[in-house]
Amino acid sequence: MGKDVDAQEFTRADRTRHREKVRRCLDVLERMLNESAFDTDDPHTGLEVELNLVDDAGDPALRNQEVLDAIADPDFQTELGQFNIEMNVSPGPLRGRGLSQFEAGLRASLNEAERRSEPLGAHLVMIGVLPTLRDRHLAPDTISQNPRYSLLSDQILAARGEDMLIDIVGDERLRATVDSIMPEAACTSTQVHVQTAPERFAGYWNASQAIAGVQLAVAANSPYLLGKQLWRETRIPLFEQAVDTRSEELKAQGVRPRVWFGERWITSVFDLFEENVRFFPALLPVTDEEDPLTVLEAGGTPNLSELRLHNGTVYRWNRPIYDVSGGVPHLRVENRVLAAGPTVVDTVANAAFYFGLVRTLAESDRPLWSQMSFSAAEENFHSAALRGIDAEVYWPGVGKVRATELVLRRLLPMARDGLAAWGVDQEDIDHYLSIIEQRCLIGTNGSEWMVRRMAAAAEEDRFDALRGMLLDYRAGMADNRPVHTW
Repeated sequence: MGKDVDAQEFTRADRTRHREKVRRCLDVLERMLNESAFDTDDPHTGLEVELNLVDDAGDPALRNQEVLDAIADPDFQTELGQFNIEMNVSPGPLRGRGLSQFEAGLRASLNEAERRSEPLGAHLVMIGVLPTLRDRHLAPDTISQNPRYSLLSDQILAARGEDMLIDIVGDERLRATVDSIMPEAACTSTQVHVQTAPERFAGYWNASQAIAGVQLAVAANSPYLLGKQLWRETRIPLFEQAVDTRSEELKAQGVRPRVWFGERWITSVFDLFEENVRFFPALLPVTDEEDPLTVLEAGGTPNLSELRLHNGTVYRWNRPIYDVSGGVPHLRVENRVLAAGPTVVDTVANAAFYFGLVRTLAESDRPLWSQMSFSAAEENFHSAALRGIDAEVYWPGVGKVRATELVLRRLLPMARDGLAAWGVDQEDIDHYLSIIEQRCLIGTNGSEWMVRRMAAAAEEDRFDALRGMLLDYRAGMADNRPVHTW
């Protein structure tokens, strides 16, 4: 969820001061993009994985602070709900056996965290939406203790001026009114980071947007929410609605949503930060004492804290990241499309497909986005979220095509070429992309497995069946067998 902030109230003067500081940061970023040296020598990639906590029966375990105390590892942090935690995988290069190293590190960390949390009656689950959640688990009193989350919830509700309406129509319909942003806690994702030079950032972001629908189709993993079977990737409409600061009147006026796919291809990373400042008022107007221009002119690297905090409250599916490491600035694309899970090996396969495909498309002499409208990319995104592995998507030169056919015939070869360009070992390329290939051939990802498992238990009470399905899911996750083999 980003930078921690202390519990506080904001005055009109705080908001005015913060707005001025954000704009100053934006001006400094523009100057840095023109003048400063960014870290581009050895681009790193990274992963963040959001996790759910469940008890022995498969119901949510509201114990994240106790679990974090037991794990005692700074790579694990709180998330919005008391049944959530997040883990960070140390960034590193892809070359050689980088993918295998990601898998080994992620498995080792999760196994150790599970060992330490099990005596508390809590278990870690990688899944897009925890299917055993009930209304009571999404109430304001289940927000994590970190003051940032309650403050953010209060600010979003205040900006909206009314309770949140969750209305999702899929195989079934869910309609509920809530008085906090806790439904957002139901959305647990894998965030994939790729570092890039400023002059190449636009290509990597545009490519990420163009393939977002295909990513969802092959990796959907959240068909159930509050007992209802909805979209194959229910995280998408749920997140879009759970953090919507707009009243119905503002929606009708065309005000941009806080969870945003975007509306155009870009030519610079500056475009995205400038849109953030132009379209979205601050939710957390916290201002620090650093003068970024003074730091820059003294030869230092400014933190741009206000711009980064604001960026963290605009929930793009592909988010720009400005960060500083060792006193040197760098830029990353944070790909936020993917659900968590089902297994570590599935997660790394999803990341490998993204890393390879985005590299090929971003470095292409004839950019894909010059042949495809932005609205087509957005339509692919929502169509794939709704239908999952059965989705049809639009692709230049092909037209409408089954996502699985597109992956098998065109995109897997591109992903192979991209991973080779990253310097990835051939054995890793074959291993991880074969998992994507088999999912497409068999027509099974996490969501399809869950729906089929539930269909076999159709005569049971819905929540009893969901618990049983989740226990089987946990067993498959623990074995680390790709979901298409379950």
